[in-house]
Amino acid sequence: MTSWNRRERPRRPVAPDRPDRVAGAVVGSAVGDALGAPFEFGPAGAYAARFPDGVGTMCGGGGWEPGEATDDTQMAVLVAESLLERGGFDPADLFDRFRRWADAGPKDIGLQTEAVLMSGDPWDLAAALHFQAEGRAAGNGSLMRAATSAVYFARAGRTATMDAARRIAALTHGDRAAWEGTAVLHELVRVALNGDDPLTAVPDTLDRVHGDHRERWATVLAPGWHPGAATEFNGAVWPCLGTALWALRTTRTFEEALSAAVDVGGDTNTVAAVTGALAGAVYGYAAIPARWTGPLHVPLPGFGNRVLRTAHLGALAQRLDGRSPSKRSASPDAHTPQNYT
Repeated sequence: MTSWNRRERPRRPVAPDRPDRVAGAVVGSAVGDALGAPFEFGPAGAYAARFPDGVGTMCGGGGWEPGEATDDTQMAVLVAESLLERGGFDPADLFDRFRRWADAGPKDIGLQTEAVLMSGDPWDLAAALHFQAEGRAAGNGSLMRAATSAVYFARAGRTATMDAARRIAALTHGDRAAWEGTAVLHELVRVALNGDDPLTAVPDTLDRVHGDHRERWATVLAPGWHPGAATEFNGAVWPCLGTALWALRTTRTFEEALSAAVDVGGDTNTVAAVTGALAGAVYGYAAIPARWTGPLHVPLPGFGNRVLRTAHLGALAQRLDGRSPSKRSASPDAHTPQNYT
């Protein structure tokens, strides 16, 4: 059984360079997604029970192949490709890509996201109309896809990255709570990519959260909060991000953080995807176990028979950061931070 009340542990000192952290954020999020997928909606402690020696693998299950990423990473790739091809945030283009993907029948899609995308309403009204009708729209679906946009906007600074997060989240989530949570994640990833500790940046980040939502976010991001204190299922935006910070705070390595996140149970792939984005930005790509990056693959329904692998995600990350990926030839399975192509 997962122990919620673990104390903060000193993290392993690492000093990866920015390209390594950038790749770590994008690949780390995808790894978390694929690692957690077979345990989705399962009980706490299932991951530790499956791997009692502590050496978890991409085991597959629940309809997922070993290493197969879900809708979390698929949508993150669509965000990345829209930003790069359109030269920035083009809401109509991104919404169209989301809708094309949803029309193709992905294996998994969030209920709220599906309702918005399949409503037939225009991009600038669909999420708001859904929220107006349902009265609730604070799922974690805008968090799960945020690793790529967090990298893309990081160099623009705190205000710009938080604002961009809100605008992208609002395409599918009408509740401002989801906008603010995604903005917090963007900013903490930005801090980590700069080589600083995202945990120490939480108070300043909360100062930039909308006043109507600041208190609730401060509660779940507080140092003493743990997943056992959650008042909602972790498919909601608050405990999802809160659990990711708890996992980062109470572990010392990328692998420990991801293992802790998955072992919480519930919406394991998204919680681990968010944890992976943060932990990857802190520890870097080189800290991600090769046994996880090797089988990682991302099908992209609605866009031909494309399947992205780790090398593709690493190269995509460098482009998002405004850098050309390394021209060094390498196998897609090579596990060195420079080998993204």
